[in-house]
Amino acid sequence: MAGALVGVGVGPGDPELLTVKALRALRDADRVFSPTMAVDSVGRAESIVREADPTIRVERLVFAIRRDDAARSKAHDTAAKRIVECLDAGERVAFITLGDPNVYSTFHHLARLVIEHRPDVAVDTVPGIMAFQDLAARAGVVVLDGTERLQLVSAVDGPDAVDEALADEEAAVIVYKGGRHLPAIAERLGEKDRLDGAVFGELLGLPGERIGPVKEYADSAAAYLATVIVPPDRRS
Repeated sequence: MAGALVGVGVGPGDPELLTVKALRALRDADRVFSPTMAVDSVGRAESIVREADPTIRVERLVFAIRRDDAARSKAHDTAAKRIVECLDAGERVAFITLGDPNVYSTFHHLARLVIEHRPDVAVDTVPGIMAFQDLAARAGVVVLDGTERLQLVSAVDGPDAVDEALADEEAAVIVYKGGRHLPAIAERLGEKDRLDGAVFGELLGLPGERIGPVKEYADSAAAYLATVIVPPDRRS
């Protein structure tokens, strides 16, 4: 009997933001996998699931998140082979991921490797609430209105990634993975006269959470899981 693989988004951190559909998918799975940095360490996605439903058993897969291509490739391949073992046993496998499995997620890399081993495997995803949605709700920010646009960028490689997005004044700009570059990002927002109204969120729903105006947190770097929302320029 062929197994199936489903990527399940568990939201940004607050277990109450785990959707009913996501919980059902996890409870229906024969095996639930979670990414972690070490086998003896509870990953953030796992901590969310544990709090939402302690009866769900989670098996950890170690990933090399650091920017070492060889280590990352080896970790992904090892994880894919473990999943294939379970699929060959006819199991329905769920892989949990922060936020949404189709946006800046490890899941699609893993699913691609699994498909290389088993081209006929059924792969599905369950969407999850994203960090910028949670941040907007808690900060009272209207992200988009009318015909305004959205620019979602990753600043993991540096603050230059936000420059092109900020050039579009009618676009809301969401910046992910830019915590260590927060002071430089704030400087760019100031240069574009878009610092006022920009909000910052770090470790949303998790221990150490911080939320507030970007200008209040711009004096130092933040955690990797940081989000910045820059609303469209509505002064006109």
